[in-house]
Amino acid sequence: REEVKSLGGKFIEVEGAKEDSSAGGYAVEQTEEFRKKQQELIQKKAIAADVVIATAQIPGKKAPVLILGDTVRSMRPGSIIVDLAASSGGNCELTENNKTISVNGITIVGKSDFASEMPSDASKMFGSNVINLLKIMIGKDGSLQLNLQDDIINGTTAIHNREYVSQRVKQMLGIK
Repeated sequence: REEVKSLGGKFIEVEGAKEDSSAGGYAVEQTEEFRKKQQELIQKKAIAADVVIATAQIPGKKAPVLILGDTVRSMRPGSIIVDLAASSGGNCELTENNKTISVNGITIVGKSDFASEMPSDASKMFGSNVINLLKIMIGKDGSLQLNLQDDIINGTTAIHNREYVSQRVKQMLGIK
């Protein structure tokens, strides 16, 4: 839930869900009555959405179908469904594992290896950020040149010349 909200998304939640703390954040099997309520709510939200990201999975079982074919056909052309549960059957009734398909102008992404692609991209981005940081910290002669007036340098420097520079570090350590 927090991850969805932190990205500006809206988490769709149906009251009355069974939860199991041992499920490690995964969905648990629900009653048929609950699933119907869930599908109705998701249909209303999906029809109005430009992008729907579905992630519900139950370890060792087929993913629950949350988005029916009728829902997809009722969505606006150009809308996108990203089904991260594709490898376990998909949360969208029309998802095809490891395929991106189009139904009535709605794109359904059923790629099952998103997670394996992320570390590489994240590592490349982190490496690029480190290189760019070093470019502003190292002078033409190769020496370290910390311009503490630079917001980036100041924000990434904790200690300089044996003195705490970072206000956040000082606060965490109780130093005034």
